[in-house]
Amino acid sequence: MGFSRRTVLKASAATVILGGVGAPFVARAQKAEFSYKYANNLPESHPLNIRAKEMAAAIRTETDGRVDLQIFPSNQLGSDTDALSQIRSGGVEFFTLSGLILAALIPAASINGVGFAFPNYATVWKAMDGELGAYIRGEISKSNLVVMDKIWDNGFRQTTSSIRPINGPDDFKGFKIRVPVSPLWTSMFKAFGASPASINFNEVYSALQTKIVEGQENPLALIAAAKLYEVQKYCSLTNHMWDGFWFLANRRAWEAIPVDIRAIVTRNINAAAVKEREDIEKMNATVRADLAAKGLIFNQPELGPFRDKLQSAGFYSEWKGKYGDQAWSLLEKSVGKLV
Repeated sequence: MGFSRRTVLKASAATVILGGVGAPFVARAQKAEFSYKYANNLPESHPLNIRAKEMAAAIRTETDGRVDLQIFPSNQLGSDTDALSQIRSGGVEFFTLSGLILAALIPAASINGVGFAFPNYATVWKAMDGELGAYIRGEISKSNLVVMDKIWDNGFRQTTSSIRPINGPDDFKGFKIRVPVSPLWTSMFKAFGASPASINFNEVYSALQTKIVEGQENPLALIAAAKLYEVQKYCSLTNHMWDGFWFLANRRAWEAIPVDIRAIVTRNINAAAVKEREDIEKMNATVRADLAAKGLIFNQPELGPFRDKLQSAGFYSEWKGKYGDQAWSLLEKSVGKLV
């Protein structure tokens, strides 16, 4: 369920008007000095929200109730685009967002999604907790947002299909695949000779069911949650792209908190991110077994040929030009030569 900004504003106006009626009660309930909203786009059952709940409780305890984080999951306060403008204006104080979507505002933020760049999680964390992550955070900070050090995990993306498994780059030729509305995806699948179609996620199931598209790509947890196994036959573990969520704060709201209290909040948020990463990695193993039990046929292709194909198609050179030499050299420092 989503609430429009107007509904939220009306509700807060009503609270102000009714404030006089139960004023003493309101004052007691509002004892937190900093009552801040944290918005995200994931269901309540996702590890991100489970860890965020623990984190909010720990922050409340350790700050003696001075900081109260109210969590709004599942895009309750508006779409990712809405929430991004709200965090910039201060309507929302905290927000987690995929770097691939944040790239609309900060182009460097999508560099972690470069196709077939990261072979495994060890390489991802080396880059994102190291120089590449520091560079991206520097770019984010220029846009009047505060960003926490540790990026949260969304996972590696896999390819599902109703017609054939993807065993090598040639299997993508002419393949009608749904992709998110983002140039990085479209450009990568076009390089393979596929026919990518940009479709919003809430329409994916019906697009697969009616064969508007033959396949799609997403992390395993989402493939399970959206029941895509009902309309797909094969799942190829292509690991073609890794994606994570940056934990963002509105600068004005953040700087209103005293420095010593900020340190408590930061420490708890970053610790929760590390735990959430472990949760997702464990979950991937069990989700795969569950999906196989539901009839999805898995295969594990060799990933080298996909990289070679992107290189010969000029995909890496094109994106190196877009991200610039500095960002690209930091990516290659972690993953090896791509161009």
